[in-house]
Amino acid sequence: MFTINLLRNRSAELSDQERSVVEGAISHTQTFPAKSVVVRQGTPVSVSTLLVEGFMTRRFDAQDGRRHLVAVHVPGDFVDLHAYVLKKLDHDVGALTEVTVAIFTHESLEKIQAEDSALARRLWFSTLLDAAMHRQWIYRLASLNAMQRVAHFLCETNARLLAIGASDGSDFSLPMTQADIGEVCGLTNVHVSRVLRELRELGLCQLRSSRMNVLDLRGLTELALFDPEYLYLNRQTAARAAAQVGSSP
Repeated sequence: MFTINLLRNRSAELSDQERSVVEGAISHTQTFPAKSVVVRQGTPVSVSTLLVEGFMTRRFDAQDGRRHLVAVHVPGDFVDLHAYVLKKLDHDVGALTEVTVAIFTHESLEKIQAEDSALARRLWFSTLLDAAMHRQWIYRLASLNAMQRVAHFLCETNARLLAIGASDGSDFSLPMTQADIGEVCGLTNVHVSRVLRELRELGLCQLRSSRMNVLDLRGLTELALFDPEYLYLNRQTAARAAAQVGSSP
């Protein structure tokens, strides 16, 4: 049996009993290949998915053929919990890498809501956290320059992976092309290439073979104007994400 990282190391961590209830509500697990569409925009849905392994995205395909990534999901994320209420999505959910997901029927989520109000609030927290990240993505695109946008996204990804033990604060998997990063940050492939080169030349970070090596986390967070408060991490993880190593837990 796999371990669900839902809300791990965040301010609304699940208890062992709550984690057992969530795991017991899983209908089945499923694997999807990289680049596949897991949930199609506008398609009626009766299940929600929790990402177990791999990276997923939420995305729009514009009429001019361009794709826009509006979220990147890491293991432990409930990718489309909001589908429980909406019953269809206004965007596609796609697999960035090969992914394994846990499937929850909406009936099982209905049962949790009816029988365990505390756990229902924790699941609600997951959707509120999504909204907080969306607001930060809007801020990033509207207020930061190209280098700051990329740096901010890298800091956010590092923080989220720290929260699930998938980053040590200086090295983590980033299975994204320069085009993918551009779609997150509103930049062209060429612009992303230039920004990544400049970040490397500044001694802040370098991307090699789908792994991000952070050379100077404090410098990167300062450049990005990154404050992990919106991720609602616990104090120790937030301090590591902000390169405040000396902060007390």
